[in-house]
Amino acid sequence: MKKTTRTEHDLLGYKEVPAEAYYGIHSLRAVENFPISGTKIRAYPELVNALASVKKASALANHQFGLLDDKRKDAIVRACDDILAGELHDCFVVDIIQGGAGTSTNMNANEVIANRALEYLGHPRGAYHELHPVEHVNMSQSTNDVYPTAIKIALQSKINLLIDAMGILQESFEKKAEEFSDILKMGRTQLQDAVPMTLGQEFGAFGIMLSEDRDRLREASLLIREINLGATAIGTGINAPKGYANVVSGILSEVTQIPLVIASNLVEATQDAGAFVQLSGVLKRVAVKLSKTCNDLRLLSSGPRVGFNEINLPPVQAGSSIMPGKVNPVIPEVVNQIAFEVIGNDVTVSFAAEAGQLQLNAFEPIIVRNLFNSLRFLRHGCTTLAERCVVGITANRDDLREMIDKSIGIVTALNPHIGYENASAVAAEAHQTGKGVVEIVLKKGLLSTEELDEILRPESLIGE
Repeated sequence: MKKTTRTEHDLLGYKEVPAEAYYGIHSLRAVENFPISGTKIRAYPELVNALASVKKASALANHQFGLLDDKRKDAIVRACDDILAGELHDCFVVDIIQGGAGTSTNMNANEVIANRALEYLGHPRGAYHELHPVEHVNMSQSTNDVYPTAIKIALQSKINLLIDAMGILQESFEKKAEEFSDILKMGRTQLQDAVPMTLGQEFGAFGIMLSEDRDRLREASLLIREINLGATAIGTGINAPKGYANVVSGILSEVTQIPLVIASNLVEATQDAGAFVQLSGVLKRVAVKLSKTCNDLRLLSSGPRVGFNEINLPPVQAGSSIMPGKVNPVIPEVVNQIAFEVIGNDVTVSFAAEAGQLQLNAFEPIIVRNLFNSLRFLRHGCTTLAERCVVGITANRDDLREMIDKSIGIVTALNPHIGYENASAVAAEAHQTGKGVVEIVLKKGLLSTEELDEILRPESLIGE
């Protein structure tokens, strides 16, 4: 009968590992020790691929320095390429949240790559005397430089995906801005009538906010490209050959097609989580502004009979189990909730970064999880808002024009033409009688209908 397990050993002793498993004893202990989030490393394919990229680059660098022979180098590279092609991802079984500063994640990668490489060398899984997870796959490395480097590589693609999703939403607002460019409405400050504007200007502002935040994300992405691979344990480069950091970072840039930069001071880079804090802060900025935009969409569409009723959000589902005909702004509401999550994630990232001690931050796993989740949530939120809401928004032109005519705020636009004293008198009468400003101005003979029409043209009111 075929044996169903193989025996492996580590510092703590011996343990039976499933015979067919590509992971090893360290991964198995981590699975037992960290039943925390229920989310395995394999749920983050970008991170798995990034780990494989680091291991591939390290094997090539070690071979270049004469530390790894041709056969072992080729076997490790083939194993890494398998992972990069989407294979073996299910073997990354460790929970994303773990103690040990990411050591279990690094060892999970070392073991999977080692056992696949052993197969290419013609040996059974677990034959570590032929090719070892630490001595060969992890050669010239430490979790403390592998893990943050892999995180930063993985974050690059996630950031780019979010930038693209924000671009989709930005474009949808820009199209609506153009569509609504000739529709007058009352602008509001502190929810009170202010001065006239166009609905196009309002939607154009939403698009500009997204454009600005996309630029901030690109800036944050540049900081994420600085890596500490070659730093090994604390930044001194112990157990790595001289010049290794520069060589391996160059190879890694080629492997990933990302212009990575080796940190100028590896000791500082190994202990500093500032780039993650910066990125998290930008994501919070995106979330806050996106939530504000959704608040505005909910307000502008409120009613519809007894609210603002300036715009109509596309109905995507029935809104009530008891009130017939009710349709709620469910898409903006879900994006609001995404924003709340991201803001909370930023608090977690901040505390985790602050809690780092001396030469290492042990809390990068929780930083990783929260950054990845924020990026994913925001990406889905942007595309959902664009496709399920913004593209289908319509304007209530007649209602908006009626509100302009009724609003006392319109009197501000008449100041230069009728004078402050007359404008004040018109505003006071409008307050007292409930009559519209236009009606009162015509009644008093302060302006003609033609003059009012010219003054209240969208182009005149918005300075075009």
